[in-house]
Amino acid sequence: MSATPAIHPDMAVLLRAREDAVPPVAGASVAEVRSFWGRYTAATHRPPPAGMAVRDIAVAGPDGDVPVRLYRPANAGEMPGVILYMHGGGFVLGDLESSETVAWGLAEKTGAVVASVDYRLAPEHPFPAPFDDCLAVLRWLADMPAEAGIDGTRIAVAGDSAGGNLAAALTLAARDARGPAICAQSLLYPCTGIDLALASYTHYAEGPGLSTASMVWFRDAYTPDATGLADPLAWPAAADDLAGLPPAFVHSAEIDPIRDEGRVYASLLARAGVDVTYREAKGMIHGFARAHVTGEGARAEFDALCEFLRRHLAG
Repeated sequence: MSATPAIHPDMAVLLRAREDAVPPVAGASVAEVRSFWGRYTAATHRPPPAGMAVRDIAVAGPDGDVPVRLYRPANAGEMPGVILYMHGGGFVLGDLESSETVAWGLAEKTGAVVASVDYRLAPEHPFPAPFDDCLAVLRWLADMPAEAGIDGTRIAVAGDSAGGNLAAALTLAARDARGPAICAQSLLYPCTGIDLALASYTHYAEGPGLSTASMVWFRDAYTPDATGLADPLAWPAAADDLAGLPPAFVHSAEIDPIRDEGRVYASLLARAGVDVTYREAKGMIHGFARAHVTGEGARAEFDALCEFLRRHLAG
Protein backbone atom coordinates (compact mmCIF):
# COMPACT_ATOMS: atom_id res chain seq x y z
CA MET A 1 0.00 0.00 0.00
CA SER A 2 1.15 3.55 -0.66
CA ALA A 3 2.46 5.85 2.04
CA THR A 4 -0.01 7.44 4.44
CA PRO A 5 -1.41 10.65 2.93
CA ALA A 6 -1.25 13.98 4.70
CA ILE A 7 -4.12 14.66 7.07
CA HIS A 8 -6.50 17.32 5.82
CA PRO A 9 -6.27 20.52 7.90
CA ASP A 10 -10.02 20.41 8.60
CA MET A 11 -9.36 17.36 10.76
CA ALA A 12 -7.32 19.34 13.28
CA VAL A 13 -10.43 20.30 15.23
CA LEU A 14 -11.38 16.64 15.65
CA LEU A 15 -7.89 15.50 16.59
CA ARG A 16 -7.57 18.30 19.13
CA ALA A 17 -10.95 17.47 20.64
CA ARG A 18 -9.95 13.80 21.00
CA GLU A 19 -6.68 14.71 22.67
CA ASP A 20 -8.35 17.15 25.05
CA ALA A 21 -10.94 14.51 25.96
CA VAL A 22 -8.10 12.15 27.05
CA PRO A 23 -8.72 8.88 25.18
CA PRO A 24 -9.07 5.80 27.40
CA VAL A 25 -6.21 3.37 27.81
CA ALA A 26 -6.32 -0.19 26.49
CA GLY A 27 -8.58 -2.38 28.57
CA ALA A 28 -10.77 0.51 29.74
CA SER A 29 -14.28 -0.33 30.87
CA VAL A 30 -17.39 0.42 28.84
CA ALA A 31 -18.24 3.19 31.29
CA GLU A 32 -14.80 4.79 30.87
CA VAL A 33 -15.01 4.67 27.08
CA ARG A 34 -18.50 6.18 27.16
CA SER A 35 -17.25 8.95 29.43
CA PHE A 36 -14.50 9.79 26.94
CA TRP A 37 -16.99 9.70 24.05
CA GLY A 38 -19.24 12.12 25.87
CA ARG A 39 -16.37 14.58 26.39
CA TYR A 40 -15.20 14.29 22.79
CA THR A 41 -18.62 14.67 21.20
CA ALA A 42 -19.50 17.58 23.48
CA ALA A 43 -16.39 19.40 22.27
CA THR A 44 -17.41 18.98 18.61
CA HIS A 45 -21.11 19.67 19.17
CA ARG A 46 -22.85 22.66 17.63
CA PRO A 47 -26.51 23.47 18.38
CA PRO A 48 -29.18 23.44 15.66
CA PRO A 49 -29.56 26.72 13.76
CA ALA A 50 -32.22 29.26 14.66
CA GLY A 51 -35.52 28.53 13.00
CA MET A 52 -35.15 24.74 13.10
CA ALA A 53 -37.91 23.06 15.11
CA VAL A 54 -36.60 20.27 17.34
CA ARG A 55 -38.94 17.85 19.09
CA ASP A 56 -38.31 14.74 21.20
CA ILE A 57 -40.83 11.92 20.95
CA ALA A 58 -41.06 8.25 21.87
CA VAL A 59 -41.89 5.48 19.40
CA ALA A 60 -43.14 2.10 20.58
CA GLY A 61 -40.41 -0.47 20.07
CA PRO A 62 -40.14 -4.22 20.55
CA ASP A 63 -39.01 -3.84 24.18
CA GLY A 64 -40.27 -0.44 25.24
CA ASP A 65 -40.26 3.08 23.88
CA VAL A 66 -37.49 4.21 21.55
CA PRO A 67 -36.48 7.88 21.97
CA VAL A 68 -36.45 9.81 18.69
CA ARG A 69 -35.53 13.43 18.00
CA LEU A 70 -37.21 15.15 15.05
CA TYR A 71 -35.48 18.04 13.28
CA ARG A 72 -37.68 20.14 11.01
CA PRO A 73 -35.84 22.85 9.05
CA ALA A 74 -37.46 26.18 8.34
CA ASN A 75 -37.56 25.36 4.61
CA ALA A 76 -39.19 21.95 5.05
CA GLY A 77 -42.55 22.80 3.49
CA GLU A 78 -45.86 21.30 4.52
CA MET A 79 -45.20 17.58 4.00
CA PRO A 80 -41.48 16.98 3.44
CA GLY A 81 -39.65 13.75 3.02
CA VAL A 82 -37.83 12.26 5.98
CA ILE A 83 -34.34 10.95 6.68
CA LEU A 84 -34.11 8.23 9.32
CA TYR A 85 -30.69 8.84 10.86
CA MET A 86 -28.65 6.44 13.01
CA HIS A 87 -25.67 7.80 14.95
CA GLY A 88 -22.25 6.20 15.12
CA GLY A 89 -20.34 4.89 18.11
CA GLY A 90 -19.58 1.25 17.39
CA PHE A 91 -23.03 0.14 18.68
CA VAL A 92 -21.63 0.80 22.18
CA LEU A 93 -21.43 4.59 22.32
CA GLY A 94 -23.65 7.55 21.50
CA ASP A 95 -27.07 9.02 22.02
CA LEU A 96 -29.25 11.83 20.66
CA GLU A 97 -26.68 14.44 21.70
CA SER A 98 -23.48 12.81 20.49
CA SER A 99 -24.06 13.21 16.74
CA GLU A 100 -26.61 16.01 16.78
CA THR A 101 -24.38 18.22 14.61
CA VAL A 102 -24.64 15.61 11.84
CA ALA A 103 -28.38 15.09 12.35
CA TRP A 104 -29.42 18.74 12.13
CA GLY A 105 -26.91 19.28 9.32
CA LEU A 106 -28.75 16.72 7.22
CA ALA A 107 -32.04 18.51 7.85
CA GLU A 108 -30.63 21.96 7.13
CA LYS A 109 -29.01 21.01 3.84
CA THR A 110 -31.74 18.74 2.42
CA GLY A 111 -34.93 20.48 3.58
CA ALA A 112 -36.16 17.13 4.91
CA VAL A 113 -37.24 16.23 8.41
CA VAL A 114 -34.59 14.13 10.17
CA ALA A 115 -35.63 11.48 12.67
CA SER A 116 -32.61 10.63 14.84
CA VAL A 117 -32.88 7.33 16.73
CA ASP A 118 -31.58 6.74 20.25
CA TYR A 119 -31.34 2.97 19.81
CA ARG A 120 -30.27 0.64 22.61
CA LEU A 121 -26.55 0.00 22.96
CA ALA A 122 -24.32 -3.06 23.26
CA PRO A 123 -22.96 -4.84 25.19
CA GLU A 124 -26.02 -4.54 27.43
CA HIS A 125 -28.22 -4.86 24.34
CA PRO A 126 -26.36 -6.71 21.56
CA PHE A 127 -27.70 -7.51 18.10
CA PRO A 128 -30.53 -7.54 17.20
CA ALA A 129 -31.70 -4.97 19.78
CA PRO A 130 -30.22 -1.82 18.14
CA PHE A 131 -31.42 -2.94 14.72
CA ASP A 132 -34.89 -3.80 16.05
CA ASP A 133 -35.25 -0.31 17.55
CA CYS A 134 -34.35 1.34 14.24
CA LEU A 135 -36.70 -0.93 12.31
CA ALA A 136 -39.54 0.00 14.65
CA VAL A 137 -38.94 3.69 13.96
CA LEU A 138 -38.77 3.07 10.19
CA ARG A 139 -42.15 1.34 10.29
CA TRP A 140 -43.62 4.09 12.45
CA LEU A 141 -42.54 6.76 9.98
CA ALA A 142 -44.22 4.85 7.15
CA ASP A 143 -47.37 3.98 9.11
CA MET A 144 -47.91 7.22 11.06
CA PRO A 145 -46.51 10.01 8.85
CA ALA A 146 -49.01 12.60 10.06
CA GLU A 147 -47.64 12.35 13.60
CA ALA A 148 -44.18 13.28 12.32
CA GLY A 149 -45.53 15.81 9.81
CA ILE A 150 -43.91 14.07 6.85
CA ASP A 151 -44.66 12.38 3.55
CA GLY A 152 -44.34 8.72 4.51
CA THR A 153 -43.77 7.70 0.89
CA ARG A 154 -40.46 9.58 0.80
CA ILE A 155 -38.17 7.93 3.35
CA ALA A 156 -34.38 7.79 3.14
CA VAL A 157 -32.01 6.18 5.63
CA ALA A 158 -28.63 7.53 6.67
CA GLY A 159 -26.04 6.72 9.27
CA ASP A 160 -22.38 7.11 10.12
CA SER A 161 -20.07 4.26 11.13
CA ALA A 162 -22.22 1.84 13.15
CA GLY A 163 -25.18 3.93 12.04
CA GLY A 164 -24.20 3.27 8.43
CA ASN A 165 -24.34 -0.44 9.20
CA LEU A 166 -27.82 -0.04 10.65
CA ALA A 167 -28.99 2.01 7.66
CA ALA A 168 -27.73 -0.65 5.24
CA ALA A 169 -29.35 -3.42 7.29
CA LEU A 170 -32.68 -1.59 7.23
CA THR A 171 -32.68 -1.57 3.44
CA LEU A 172 -32.20 -5.36 3.42
CA ALA A 173 -35.03 -5.90 5.88
CA ALA A 174 -37.38 -3.53 4.05
CA ARG A 175 -36.63 -5.15 0.70
CA ASP A 176 -37.29 -8.64 2.01
CA ALA A 177 -40.49 -7.59 3.80
CA ARG A 178 -41.65 -5.61 0.74
CA GLY A 179 -41.73 -2.41 2.73
CA PRO A 180 -41.55 0.16 4.05
CA ALA A 181 -40.27 1.66 0.81
CA ILE A 182 -36.89 3.39 1.13
CA CYS A 183 -35.92 5.81 -1.63
CA ALA A 184 -32.21 6.15 -0.82
CA GLN A 185 -29.48 5.06 1.57
CA SER A 186 -26.54 7.19 2.63
CA LEU A 187 -23.74 5.32 4.39
CA LEU A 188 -21.03 7.45 6.01
CA TYR A 189 -17.82 5.52 6.71
CA PRO A 190 -19.91 2.39 7.36
CA CYS A 191 -18.73 -0.80 9.06
CA THR A 192 -20.49 -3.49 7.07
CA GLY A 193 -18.48 -6.65 7.62
CA ILE A 194 -15.39 -6.21 9.86
CA ASP A 195 -13.10 -8.09 7.46
CA LEU A 196 -9.73 -7.71 9.16
CA ALA A 197 -7.97 -8.98 6.02
CA LEU A 198 -8.74 -5.67 4.29
CA ALA A 199 -5.60 -3.58 3.82
CA SER A 200 -6.90 -0.46 5.55
CA TYR A 201 -7.28 -2.39 8.81
CA THR A 202 -3.52 -2.91 8.81
CA HIS A 203 -2.38 0.38 7.28
CA TYR A 204 -4.47 2.53 9.61
CA ALA A 205 -4.55 0.17 12.56
CA GLU A 206 -3.75 3.02 14.96
CA GLY A 207 -6.04 5.59 13.36
CA PRO A 208 -6.03 8.50 13.93
CA GLY A 209 -9.67 8.82 14.92
CA LEU A 210 -10.35 5.08 15.15
CA SER A 211 -8.25 1.96 15.66
CA THR A 212 -8.52 -1.60 14.44
CA ALA A 213 -8.46 -2.82 18.05
CA SER A 214 -11.49 -0.65 18.81
CA MET A 215 -13.36 -2.12 15.84
CA VAL A 216 -12.72 -5.64 17.11
CA TRP A 217 -14.01 -4.58 20.54
CA PHE A 218 -17.13 -3.06 18.98
CA ARG A 219 -17.72 -6.14 16.82
CA ASP A 220 -17.51 -8.48 19.78
CA ALA A 221 -19.83 -6.28 21.85
CA TYR A 222 -22.45 -6.13 19.09
CA THR A 223 -22.29 -9.77 18.01
CA PRO A 224 -20.92 -11.78 20.96
CA ASP A 225 -22.45 -14.93 19.46
CA ALA A 226 -20.32 -16.05 16.51
CA THR A 227 -23.44 -16.90 14.50
CA GLY A 228 -24.19 -13.18 14.35
CA LEU A 229 -21.13 -12.60 12.17
CA ALA A 230 -22.89 -14.35 9.29
CA ASP A 231 -26.22 -12.57 9.72
CA PRO A 232 -26.64 -9.87 7.04
CA LEU A 233 -28.88 -7.83 9.33
CA ALA A 234 -25.90 -7.61 11.70
CA TRP A 235 -23.22 -7.29 9.03
CA PRO A 236 -24.74 -6.42 5.62
CA ALA A 237 -21.67 -7.45 3.62
CA ALA A 238 -22.55 -11.04 4.55
CA ALA A 239 -25.73 -10.88 2.44
CA ASP A 240 -25.92 -13.39 -0.40
CA ASP A 241 -28.04 -11.02 -2.48
CA LEU A 242 -27.89 -7.23 -2.52
CA ALA A 243 -30.07 -6.79 -5.60
CA GLY A 244 -33.13 -4.61 -5.46
CA LEU A 245 -31.82 -2.20 -2.81
CA PRO A 246 -32.37 1.57 -3.03
CA PRO A 247 -29.79 3.91 -4.58
CA ALA A 248 -26.76 4.23 -2.32
CA PHE A 249 -24.17 6.87 -1.49
CA VAL A 250 -21.20 5.23 0.24
CA HIS A 251 -18.82 7.78 1.70
CA SER A 252 -15.49 6.72 3.19
CA ALA A 253 -12.65 8.58 4.88
CA GLU A 254 -9.30 7.98 3.20
CA ILE A 255 -7.37 7.71 6.49
CA ASP A 256 -9.52 5.20 8.33
CA PRO A 257 -9.11 1.53 9.31
CA ILE A 258 -12.61 0.81 7.96
CA ARG A 259 -12.10 2.69 4.70
CA ASP A 260 -11.98 -0.52 2.69
CA GLU A 261 -15.27 -1.67 4.22
CA GLY A 262 -16.90 1.16 2.29
CA ARG A 263 -14.99 0.37 -0.88
CA VAL A 264 -15.94 -3.29 -0.75
CA TYR A 265 -19.58 -2.70 0.12
CA ALA A 266 -19.99 -0.16 -2.68
CA SER A 267 -18.47 -2.69 -5.07
CA LEU A 268 -20.82 -5.43 -3.88
CA LEU A 269 -23.80 -3.13 -4.37
CA ALA A 270 -22.67 -2.20 -7.87
CA ARG A 271 -22.18 -5.84 -8.85
CA ALA A 272 -25.73 -6.53 -7.68
CA GLY A 273 -27.05 -3.84 -10.01
CA VAL A 274 -27.72 -1.20 -7.35
CA ASP A 275 -27.30 2.44 -8.35
CA VAL A 276 -24.33 3.35 -6.14
CA THR A 277 -22.08 6.37 -5.78
CA TYR A 278 -18.80 5.90 -3.94
CA ARG A 279 -16.87 8.89 -2.63
CA GLU A 280 -13.68 9.02 -0.58
CA ALA A 281 -12.84 12.07 1.53
CA LYS A 282 -9.16 12.62 0.75
CA GLY A 283 -6.92 13.22 3.74
CA MET A 284 -9.83 12.90 6.14
CA ILE A 285 -10.31 10.63 9.13
CA HIS A 286 -13.14 8.64 10.62
CA GLY A 287 -15.80 11.05 11.85
CA PHE A 288 -15.03 13.84 9.38
CA ALA A 289 -18.72 14.78 9.04
CA ARG A 290 -18.53 16.37 12.49
CA ALA A 291 -16.30 19.04 10.97
CA HIS A 292 -18.86 20.21 8.41
CA VAL A 293 -19.49 23.30 10.56
CA THR A 294 -15.82 24.25 10.96
CA GLY A 295 -14.00 23.47 7.71
CA GLU A 296 -14.65 24.15 4.03
CA GLY A 297 -13.27 20.81 2.87
CA ALA A 298 -15.37 18.80 5.33
CA ARG A 299 -18.36 20.95 4.42
CA ALA A 300 -17.90 20.10 0.74
CA GLU A 301 -17.87 16.39 1.57
CA PHE A 302 -21.00 16.74 3.68
CA ASP A 303 -22.71 18.79 0.98
CA ALA A 304 -22.12 16.03 -1.58
CA LEU A 305 -23.83 13.49 0.65
CA CYS A 306 -26.74 15.86 1.33
CA GLU A 307 -27.20 16.65 -2.35
CA PHE A 308 -27.59 12.92 -3.04
CA LEU A 309 -30.28 12.67 -0.36
CA ARG A 310 -32.02 15.86 -1.46
CA ARG A 311 -32.20 14.67 -5.06
CA HIS A 312 -33.67 11.27 -4.21
CA LEU A 313 -36.12 12.64 -1.65
CA ALA A 314 -37.41 15.04 -4.30
CA GLY A 315 -38.66 12.06 -6.26
